[in-house]
Amino acid sequence: MKTTITLLSILFFLGGLQAQHDDRVSTIEFVQILNNNIAETDYYYKNNWKLLREKALERGYIHSYELLETPFDETGPYHRILMTTYANEEQYEQREAHFEELIKEKGPLRLLNDKKPGEFRKRVMGKEGVRHWK
Repeated sequence: MKTTITLLSILFFLGGLQAQHDDRVSTIEFVQILNNNIAETDYYYKNNWKLLREKALERGYIHSYELLETPFDETGPYHRILMTTYANEEQYEQREAHFEELIKEKGPLRLLNDKKPGEFRKRVMGKEGVRHWK
C-alpha cells in the first residue's frame, strides 16, 4: 500500500512538472552596440526588425515580440534583448518561411548613415526554442 501511494505521488508530481509548459516557443537574441552607435542600432531595429514583427503579428505568424534595453556590464555584455514569441510549435517551425515572405515584401534594409549592421551591432548570444512556463 505504501509503495502504491509513493508511486502515485511520484507520477502525480512528474505529471505536474510536464503541465508547467504552455504552447509558446520563443527566440531570444542578445545584442551589443558597437562604438557607441546607439542611433544607428535603434534605427535599424525599429525600422527593420520591429517593422517585420508588427507585420508578422498582424498576419498571425507570431504571438508577440519584445525589444528591450538593458544596461551593459561584465555579467551582461549586451545592450539590447530581442525576443520573438510564437503561439505554438507550428508557428515556430514556419518562422523562416514567414519572415522570408515579409522581408521580400518590405524591401531593402533601412539604415541610418549608410552604416551596415556589422559596423554598429554585434550578436553576443542567441537562444532558439525557448519554452514558456505557465
